[in-house]
Amino acid sequence: MPFGRTRTPRALPGRDTPIAEQQPHAVHGRPIVPPWPDGHDLAVVGMGCFWGAERLFWSVSGVHTTFVGYAGGTTPNPTYREVCTGLTGHAEVAGIVYDPSVVSYDSLLARFWENHDPTQVDRQGNDVGTQYRSCLLVADDTQRAVAEASTAHYQARLSAHGFGTIATRIEALGPVYWAEPEHQQYLHKHPGGYCNHGFCQVHYAE
Repeated sequence: MPFGRTRTPRALPGRDTPIAEQQPHAVHGRPIVPPWPDGHDLAVVGMGCFWGAERLFWSVSGVHTTFVGYAGGTTPNPTYREVCTGLTGHAEVAGIVYDPSVVSYDSLLARFWENHDPTQVDRQGNDVGTQYRSCLLVADDTQRAVAEASTAHYQARLSAHGFGTIATRIEALGPVYWAEPEHQQYLHKHPGGYCNHGFCQVHYAE
């Protein structure tokens, strides 16, 4: 290797098949894998550890189901341990299947912004690494437009209160890989489990 150059780590290879068969949602019993009901959309958000992120959304009116998984990277069907190495490129994400006639994407994003620190880069609290990055993975141009407008709105709110610059990445939604069943609805199964999500900084609404 020429002097002064560093070797870029190669992405982990992953596997061709899902890592586990998924069980129904532990809170309400509905499926957490497709097909989704007609007229429903999927929102995918990364806001640090996915346990607390998922819990923020499963009781929202208009949300049909939720799940946790890995997205935004290159390794197919990764395991939790693989994602934690930082060599898959994925973020820990929460998937939210919702009825847009009942709850808007923008209102889901309000909950997203308010309950983590979007100004932190590749971390949330004590969780450090690219897998904990703040991100919005948008399914189409409509979601992208809402996400961009929402980001600008919340940046203005943060700036007005003396907070920093949003580091959240808005990216096109690619493949989503479901996490292991033990991570699904983790904080329902383990009410005292680790969670660093909660109101942070300022309200989304004026």
